Amino acid sequence: MADAVAELERRLGYAFDDRRLLELALSHRSYVAEHPGTASYERLEFLGDAVLQLAVTRYLYDTRPEATEGQMAKVRAAVVSEPTLAELATRLGIPEAVRLGRGEEMTGGREKPSILSDVVEAIFGAVFLDAGYDRAAELVVGHLAPVVDERATAPGGRDYKTRLQELLVARGIEPRYEVEVSGPEHARRFRSVVYAGEEPIGEGEGTSKKRAQQAAAADAFARMGDRGRA
Repeated sequence: MADAVAELERRLGYAFDDRRLLELALSHRSYVAEHPGTASYERLEFLGDAVLQLAVTRYLYDTRPEATEGQMAKVRAAVVSEPTLAELATRLGIPEAVRLGRGEEMTGGREKPSILSDVVEAIFGAVFLDAGYDRAAELVVGHLAPVVDERATAPGGRDYKTRLQELLVARGIEPRYEVEVSGPEHARRFRSVVYAGEEPIGEGEGTSKKRAQQAAAADAFARMGDRGRA
């Protein structure tokens, strides 16, 4: 378990000063029931949800000036959601590190999206208490920005890759994407560069080829400024 926790910190990109906070964030109520005197992550989960909501909201506000309140709310709801957070939990190695009771262990608790997403929230809550909001928000954005960029849509519901395709084709240019893959098999990272002809106009990273390309297209629009508005 100690090795799994160390690997979790490495993938998270943060080492806790107060180890008790990390232990708390990883303790499911089934574990607490079998270990009197311990507490579960539920209060940290409540706190971490607020940290995630604010960090994602601020990122959307800063990077999507064209998005309406309703559009930002939809993107945030899709990102701060059980499926997305459970996927992040798997990338961070949370299934191997979470502390479960025997009954929950036997019923596949390490693979339950509800538990995994709750632990992600608890961990960001723990980082907030350990290092403050700025550091917690930095980690949230570092891990979830590519997902936000993929989910973000322009007015009319078109994603950035589609918008860039339309804009450049109208100018007689076909966008071209190049993607590089790095990292171990269980934690792949994808980096994409989008070209207009031979000129690189945007780049981005993500946990899949699609997300990296969306991030690159979004970056291209940010660099184009008003010229990129469709």
